[in-house]
Amino acid sequence: MPEKEHLTPLSAILSPQDGKGINKKYIEIILEEEIPVFCLNKNSKKERLMPFRSLYGSYSINFWLQSSEWDYYLTEDYFEKLKEKAIEKTGAWEFYEPEQKKTSAVKPGTPEEEPEEHQSEEVAAYGNEYSSFAKMPTEKKVDWLNKNKQRLNELIAKKNKEIEAVVEVLVDTTKDAALINHTVLAEAIQLGDDEAKKLTQDIVDSTHEMVKSSAQLLSEDIFNNDLMKTLVEKSNGTIVQHMTRVYLNGVAFLAYYNNLVTTSSAIQKLRISFVAKYRPFYHRLLPHINIDDVVLERVFLGGMRSIAPEIFFKWAVGFLIHDIGKASAIQYHEGEAAYIRSTVVEHVKTGYKSIMTKTNYPMEASLITGYHHEYYGSSDGYGYFRANLNQYKKSYPDAKQDYCITYDLEPILDYQALAYFPAKVLEIIDVFDSVTDPNRVYRKALSSKEALEMIRTEFVEKHRKIDIILFDIFDSFIREKEKLN
Repeated sequence: MPEKEHLTPLSAILSPQDGKGINKKYIEIILEEEIPVFCLNKNSKKERLMPFRSLYGSYSINFWLQSSEWDYYLTEDYFEKLKEKAIEKTGAWEFYEPEQKKTSAVKPGTPEEEPEEHQSEEVAAYGNEYSSFAKMPTEKKVDWLNKNKQRLNELIAKKNKEIEAVVEVLVDTTKDAALINHTVLAEAIQLGDDEAKKLTQDIVDSTHEMVKSSAQLLSEDIFNNDLMKTLVEKSNGTIVQHMTRVYLNGVAFLAYYNNLVTTSSAIQKLRISFVAKYRPFYHRLLPHINIDDVVLERVFLGGMRSIAPEIFFKWAVGFLIHDIGKASAIQYHEGEAAYIRSTVVEHVKTGYKSIMTKTNYPMEASLITGYHHEYYGSSDGYGYFRANLNQYKKSYPDAKQDYCITYDLEPILDYQALAYFPAKVLEIIDVFDSVTDPNRVYRKALSSKEALEMIRTEFVEKHRKIDIILFDIFDSFIREKEKLN
């Protein structure tokens, strides 16, 4: 731990000289320079170096002034860097030590923030609103989801929609749903299966209905790139940011995919280019199949097709809750601690088992949660499908998978295919979000163009982890959405 005299309280830096509000000039510099915050637990003395952006409140909630078990500082080097940049950009440097911590007002329409002496570590991972949602009774959480659905429906009904209003409602309702579902599952895990399912049933139903409205609104403008930009400003906590971005990008991509296969000659073009461009990739996955029989219909069981609405919504729910089992101790993608594979893998197992046994979410959503890190059997992947498949092969040693991807449940549950369509989609979006995550501190975030190039090289060409056809479609989606060359 750095010496105390080499740490400067964040409250002394970000509070202006009158002690009111926040010093937005310094916040802008901290965000721009990606200056991290040194976090010290008052009780356990545990230390963390966290991205400022991931702690910064959704509605300008001053996390450094909130009553909690954590104190926040800048280390000496980062303090000097901020001072230098502030003088360079503003010509001045204001610094004062506040007499006591104060709390800021909460924007109307957000969960009430009640100071706590001992806040859970989930606050650091999921944002300042987590503890407020966690304290809500289940009935109030259901009411919150239903009100958010009403907000979405009111916006859908408007003929002329303001883009700012659409962005705000989609981001807010998605973030709230992710937080609510995590808090409920955390409670349900402590109960027996039957009791847990009773507790979560209304949440499951309300989330499913909200997703229907959310997906409808999002599908009206699938190329709305302002969503991702706004999300960075309006949500806090790295895990909830990731869950929200993946849901929004995932639903938009599914809508793009549906439009592509129903209104264009895309499938016919794939058939024409399949032998030269795609067949070698898939034959390596299906080596027991005669190469002449490796065709598009062999890759996608029954052929590529559009997604029916009732399945679309179930998959969308799966995208929303895919990381619901992720523990607060896991910083998404990176942190000062070393990567521990067993810890990261555990969140998939926890989420999958919890959703399967403690809730009545549809099987489609459960499989997305448990199967979205499989990577076509690569040693870098993990998940329940490979474990279940290995067990199945003990009873049926001659069993082979004759297809790569299935849209339906039965073929994946019966081990006829290597992968489940929505899980393969989520793998791509998950990786893309990882390497473009704007909260990265220890590694620079890639641009969308850089990310697409890196994923193609590392996950398609060098290693057969993600699906090449689905990635080509995703590549087109991102380039069209962001107007990339």
